Amino acid sequence: MLTLIQGKFNIMAGYSTYTDQELVALLRQGDKHAFNEIHDRCFDALFRSAYNVLRDRDACMDIVQEVFVWFWEHKERHKMSSIKGYLLMAVKYQTANYIRSSKVRENYRLAHLEENFSINEESLELQELQAIIKSFTEQLPKHCREVFKLSRQEHMSNKEIAEKLGISEKTVSVQIMRALTKLRGELGKMYFWVNFFM
Repeated sequence: MLTLIQGKFNIMAGYSTYTDQELVALLRQGDKHAFNEIHDRCFDALFRSAYNVLRDRDACMDIVQEVFVWFWEHKERHKMSSIKGYLLMAVKYQTANYIRSSKVRENYRLAHLEENFSINEESLELQELQAIIKSFTEQLPKHCREVFKLSRQEHMSNKEIAEKLGISEKTVSVQIMRALTKLRGELGKMYFWVNFFM
C-alpha cells in the first residue's frame, strides 16, 4: 500500500514541474493527472475571482466546478499560452451569467465587474477572443448592437432594456438571439466560448 501511495505521489510531483503548454498537450490526450495538476494550480485563484464579486461561497464553488467540468469535456480543443488566464476568463463569464440570471443581480455594480478579475491580458487566445467580440459587436445593425451591448456589457435584464429603449421584451429577446447566432459563426473554432454568453 505504501509503495502505491509513494508511486502516486511521485507521479503528481513530476506533473508539478510541467509548463502550461506541456500540461495542455497531456490534457488533450485525456491525461487525468494533467487535469488534476491544472485543478490544483488554478482552483484558489478561480474561487477568489468569483468570491470577490459574489461573496457567496456555495455559488462560487458551483461556478468553479462548472468551469472545470467544461474544461475537461472540451479538452481536445484547448490551445492556450496561459491556463490560469484562460480559466479566469471562463469564470468571469460564468459569474456574470450567474448575476444576470439571478434575483441578486441588482446587488452588484456590474459596471465594475472587470476590476474584480485578475486576467492575464497577454494571453493570445484571450486577446483574439476579445478582438473578435469587439469587431463583431460593432458590425451588428444599430438596434441589434444597442440591445446586445446593454445585455452582455451592461448586464441589463430584457425587461430593463425594453423599458430603456421603449420596445417590447420579445423584441429584445429576438435581437439577442440573432446576435448570439451570428456570434457562433464568428467564433468558429472558438465556438465553445459562446456557452459563456448565453
